[in-house]
Amino acid sequence: MVMQPVLEIFAADDFTLWPVGEHKSYGYLVLDGKLTPAEVGTAVMRIADYNDFEPEEEHGPCPTDPLGAFLHGLLTMPDLLAAGGFRVTDNATDTVFVEPGCCSGLETWRDWLEVLDGSGCSYFGHDPSSMAERVGDTVRLTLDAHAKDDSPVIELPVDQVRALVTGAQQDLRDFLGLAGTWAEQHLPTYAAAVTVALARALDLGPTQ
Repeated sequence: MVMQPVLEIFAADDFTLWPVGEHKSYGYLVLDGKLTPAEVGTAVMRIADYNDFEPEEEHGPCPTDPLGAFLHGLLTMPDLLAAGGFRVTDNATDTVFVEPGCCSGLETWRDWLEVLDGSGCSYFGHDPSSMAERVGDTVRLTLDAHAKDDSPVIELPVDQVRALVTGAQQDLRDFLGLAGTWAEQHLPTYAAAVTVALARALDLGPTQ
């Protein structure tokens, strides 16, 4: 059983601000410390683009240069988003038990801790409506809670799920370290600010 932090991505054929990889739209990119520089560039592009909203006046005017303008939302918005989440797959059977859906984000990955130690239940977007629910000493994972009769379901020991969450969190930390190094090479003027912003978008401390 594998739990991986995944980021929703899309094709960016016209993007020229820094090198990015070739990806199809509406797929997922696994975030960890093994990504190529082009894949890191894709991830940073996606997160920045997802937060490319018009900030409030107190965040200052948008820069006029293309790079500064593209990064402005990421660097100034108080609440950042990163479409995706923690995907859970049984690699032995290639069965997915949790698939981040629409409105799910990596910035809320700590909902898994709520399953383990809090309310005991959390949903991860919709279409599918994946759900994790603690039942005693086990955690029930349901790919689509709105189609239980034909939806993949599995129960795992709480300790196993806790270990999976810890591993996925480490993958995010490894990605953040990789992204910091990447930013120093590709965005030297913005490197420190971008790294801090990515940490906020992934709900990680900047030194983790």
